Amino acid sequence: MPLTSYDGLPRASASSVGVDPDRLIAFLDEVKAAGLDLHGFMLHRHGHVVAEGWTWPVDPNEPRVLHSMAKSFTGCAIGLAIEEGLLKLDDPLVIFFPDQVPTDADPRLADMTVEHLLTMRTGHASNTSGSVWRGISTSWIAEFFKIPLAYAPGTEYVYTSAASYMLSALINRVAGQTLHDYLKPRLFIPLDIHNETWDIGPDGVNPGGNGLTAPVSAALKLAVLHAQDGLWNGQQVLPAAWVRAATQPQGGPDSRYGYHWMMKPSGAFSALGVFVQMAAVYREYGATLVLVGGIKNSAAILPLVEAHFPAAFTSGGSPGADARLEQRLTSMAERPSLVSLCAAPANVKRVFGMADNGLGVRQLSFEFAGDVLTFELSDSQATHSLKVGVDHWLSGLTSMPGRALHHGYEFNGAQIVAGARWLDARTLEMTWIYPQTAFRDQVVCVFDGDGVSFARTVNVNSAEREQAVLIGRSR
Repeated sequence: MPLTSYDGLPRASASSVGVDPDRLIAFLDEVKAAGLDLHGFMLHRHGHVVAEGWTWPVDPNEPRVLHSMAKSFTGCAIGLAIEEGLLKLDDPLVIFFPDQVPTDADPRLADMTVEHLLTMRTGHASNTSGSVWRGISTSWIAEFFKIPLAYAPGTEYVYTSAASYMLSALINRVAGQTLHDYLKPRLFIPLDIHNETWDIGPDGVNPGGNGLTAPVSAALKLAVLHAQDGLWNGQQVLPAAWVRAATQPQGGPDSRYGYHWMMKPSGAFSALGVFVQMAAVYREYGATLVLVGGIKNSAAILPLVEAHFPAAFTSGGSPGADARLEQRLTSMAERPSLVSLCAAPANVKRVFGMADNGLGVRQLSFEFAGDVLTFELSDSQATHSLKVGVDHWLSGLTSMPGRALHHGYEFNGAQIVAGARWLDARTLEMTWIYPQTAFRDQVVCVFDGDGVSFARTVNVNSAEREQAVLIGRSR
């Protein structure tokens, strides 16, 4: 293993820092046996990355959609703004947005503070997910103040991305710049985090609770920073007192939430995003674990995590075990085969006009040339093209629509790896992998005489995982 890698972090063997390699192998084997789609794995202890593995075609050099792990970055901005005298925890939210508060607002809204946003005790009845925000083209700040209060602010914990959005909007108001711009010199540059982007909503505000795309190592560095009480390479990047407050329960004796950090068993705390994007900190052991995947929810993998961590930090290992671990991690990157079950058709192009459908798809085109399929989908907006390898994988960029399947995200110019195989003489199966995300689409096309059916599903989603089947006829 190299001393450093793409992220600038030193490397070491697991056993050299008291990590049991066989425990890590057992964890990975159990994840695989459970059928869980783990895309990446990084473990850091005592200043070194000691294990990492990536499932093909994930590239750790490339940024990834981190989903709600973004919230823990947002919490840093609030801590820094408080340190700089721009905010106080007990500041009422409404004083920053007098122009946005409805005239008929619930009187309790005046009691909602910055700390209530940080601890997810807004008084809302349910979560307003980022997938909801992304479908709204008008002011999200105005939408926030329209959400009814079911509880008095500060009383009930209800996780909601709406709270994180308003924290980001606060940074805009008090710092005169976006959350991302505010954090760039204060957090991202000191931690040597680059190649990150953060979406912008209609108010000119980064979403705060999501929308951050960054290398997975960025999440690891953030977690390590908190394990070290805000200290990084001798520089106090975050106030130590803020880090300690953010990473312990806040808001009441029953709380398992800090300031945009989740509390976990064994004294651990974590940044957690949907479909299992997770950075868990075991401060007592000087260790940080990062997982990224396409897994429906964390409940599926947390028992396996808790079975092996922090136990893996207490039993050591040997150079022989390190070699076994390296072999196991390397195996994660094996490329799956893609083989048709019957002969592919000769060079041919088929175009189908589609029956009326709720997706607005008007035409599908399939052009086979050797072992490459050019697939085109035309809707009311544009014609979207994708090169697909037949019996092999092709990498490219795509703007293929699919927001409803992808947690509200519309990917434009997104990286994609696409392959196809024939299941029988009539049935073509395409797999579209979005390697910077949790998503993998499967498309099954059945050609029946002059007709075609087009069925598209996705591995994980916060809503429906399949689209209505499209039906077309040859043109």
